[in-house]
Amino acid sequence: MSRPVTDTDTDADADADSAAGIGTDTPVAPLERRRVVVRGVVQGVGFRPFVYALASELGLTGWVTNNADGVETEVEGAGPDVTAFCQRLATDAPPLAVVESVQLRTVPTAGGDGFAIRPSAGGTGRTLVSPDIATCDDCLSELTDPGDRRYRHPFISCTHCGPRFTVVTGLPYDRAQTTMAAFPLCADCAREYADPADRRFHAQPVACHSCGPRLTLITRGSAGTPPTGEDALAGARRLLAAGAVVAVKGLGGYHLACDASDPSAVQTLRTRKNRGAKPFAVMAGSLETVERLVFTSPLERDLLLGRRRPVVLLRRRDSSGPGSRGTAGTGSRSWSLVTDGVAPGSPDLGVLLPYTPVHHLLLGLPGDPAGPPVLVMTSGNRSGEPIVTDDEEALIRLDGLADAWLTHDRPVRVPCDDSVVRICARQELPVRRSRGYAPLPVALPVPVEAALAVGGDLKNTFCVAEGRYAWLSAHVGDMDDLATLSAFESAVDQLSELASVTPRVLVADRHPGYRSGQWAERRAEGRPVRRVQHHHAHVASTMAEHGLDGSTPVIGVAFDGTGYGDDGAVWGGEVLIADYDGFRRFAHLAYVPLPGGDAAVRNPYRMALSHLRAAGLPWSEELPCVAACPPAERRLLERQLDRGISCVPTSSMGRLFDAVASLAGVCHRVEYEAQAAMELEHAALTAAGDIRSFGYRFGLPAAPRSGDAPLLADPAPVLAAAVEDLRAGVDASTVAARFHGAVVSLVHEVCRAARERTGLTTVALTGGVFCNALLTSGCAQRLERDGFTVLRHRTVPPNDGGLALGQLMVAARTTN
Repeated sequence: MSRPVTDTDTDADADADSAAGIGTDTPVAPLERRRVVVRGVVQGVGFRPFVYALASELGLTGWVTNNADGVETEVEGAGPDVTAFCQRLATDAPPLAVVESVQLRTVPTAGGDGFAIRPSAGGTGRTLVSPDIATCDDCLSELTDPGDRRYRHPFISCTHCGPRFTVVTGLPYDRAQTTMAAFPLCADCAREYADPADRRFHAQPVACHSCGPRLTLITRGSAGTPPTGEDALAGARRLLAAGAVVAVKGLGGYHLACDASDPSAVQTLRTRKNRGAKPFAVMAGSLETVERLVFTSPLERDLLLGRRRPVVLLRRRDSSGPGSRGTAGTGSRSWSLVTDGVAPGSPDLGVLLPYTPVHHLLLGLPGDPAGPPVLVMTSGNRSGEPIVTDDEEALIRLDGLADAWLTHDRPVRVPCDDSVVRICARQELPVRRSRGYAPLPVALPVPVEAALAVGGDLKNTFCVAEGRYAWLSAHVGDMDDLATLSAFESAVDQLSELASVTPRVLVADRHPGYRSGQWAERRAEGRPVRRVQHHHAHVASTMAEHGLDGSTPVIGVAFDGTGYGDDGAVWGGEVLIADYDGFRRFAHLAYVPLPGGDAAVRNPYRMALSHLRAAGLPWSEELPCVAACPPAERRLLERQLDRGISCVPTSSMGRLFDAVASLAGVCHRVEYEAQAAMELEHAALTAAGDIRSFGYRFGLPAAPRSGDAPLLADPAPVLAAAVEDLRAGVDASTVAARFHGAVVSLVHEVCRAARERTGLTTVALTGGVFCNALLTSGCAQRLERDGFTVLRHRTVPPNDGGLALGQLMVAARTTN
């Protein structure tokens, strides 16, 4: 510590002071001490080691610790060095960190030597937990290095990779508050954990062969002690190569895996899981293998290779599938790695690369015996149930689905399915936001009171929020099963605890039959339960993720399959003028009967016949949709429509896609949600020409509306034109493309009408129909060319997986 020079200083003291710059022309900056609190994703990402190294580099003394509010540190030293330290906390943060705020205050100097990492402190507060991160390149290098002590260690990780969200049991984030607490560190790992110069310094999941979790292979019907470790892994690889289905425990639960090139194995898994024709995702060992299967753009390659490792929907190279861009020879050789039964009838393939050491080992390291180069990797559950996480439960619930279980003894704290994304018009479009993304919060444009928004009943996710942040859950699933409801409740408790949010209000959809809303009513315990209209929530979610404060309304185009309308009808083809405070229905598709409710959803030909009847078009036997409906059912359907029995009116755009899919002969019965619409999009992709040039048009009134009555978009002219084309022998792909062009034109025309009436120029595209990349890109391009600002989903899905965020913004703002 420097001191002022006095007259009593000796010559020796003066010489020393002169060498230090005291009493010379170069003044020494006075010492300062600051206490700093860093909030954000700053635990479990190497932030304390980073702070330690930064303080040491700048010659500062002090300490750093985790607490329930984030990372807290005190530093002392020369003023410029302290200032540089505080600035670099945000600019030089570790790659996995997300620094939301850095709060500083000056405190009295305390002296002392060196810089220390203190034990974590408890207390109340809030920090953000990192998502699970794919194995980093440094760990992969060690995994494949025979000279490294972690060679072939199935749970290798470091500060920059590995499990986070799925192993956290409490905050602050320390090993004692993770599911790794049951694995005491060996002497070697403890040295690394305590060494500030080591990559594993305070890496909470750190372990090795000696002290970490252990793999076990359990084979159905086998006797004796099951193999463990390397023997378990080798056994699982042999079983997969022989055509078996193996349940593989991952970060957020179990997968069901089989050889993607084996038609028998794929069909066995499809039959056992009651999968119908729904496509499977596949995991390939390398990007080179992926590129033999599918076409990739630079953005798609970045997604495949990035630290989140979602399933990426990509156009396959199969020459026989619709929408192919490959040559026959190349396509056939490439597609032999993946049998047609993996994604029947689809030109797209959901692909991901390994994101855990177990996956890398299962697919094989250099020198391993040959095994399947591509694996089907689908959620480990029965149809309609949540992903299995518990080991004993896996042996029961996956019995009959799996032939063997490659498991391990590190518990999964919270279920977390794989995320699914696609690139649409050069932007990431989330289809399912889960592993790798959850529980990263969404920054809110306006503050909200402590709340829980429970989402919808399909593709459920929920969110908790307070102040300026909302924490969205991982994918939960469809709320039609007791096991899913139980998983939902457990996930709510876990996320509320991690986010330190005690909800004072609950928010749900207005649909009286939604199980999510009924759960909210049961769990209210005197708290208010606020209801939000389905499509209003969709529009609000788009506004929120784009940072709109709601002071100016938007033109919200909300297209989906089902949403409870304020008039009791099934809405789904809506154009709303909306802000967070409310909405008015500017336009919608004209109502048609939904004959038989779910029966019409399962059988698109029923929707096609309903639309034909509403359009005044005959049920001619030559039309594919009429031929697909059995004569007895056709007569029953005619009476049902005549008498209005079980025929709730619907304005759903999703159901119109179903109707056109059946009308064109593309899909008459569905085995999974949105199958008909997806197949119609796929058919449209094979058509020659530009969809802008096709001539189908919806009917719109020429005269201005009276009062606030919504504008009605009549699909009858589109159906009539499609029928005329089909009778003239026009192929289904052209009909599909012309229909897509008509919907793009409709969105453009209605948005122009809304702009003329309101002066608004911002359009939000939302709802599950906008998972359709052809439609989304077409609408965005047409609107942007006409001067509109177009908001598309990029943080939360446009489908019901993003609903909770919009519910929250409508119902929980503190400005209400």
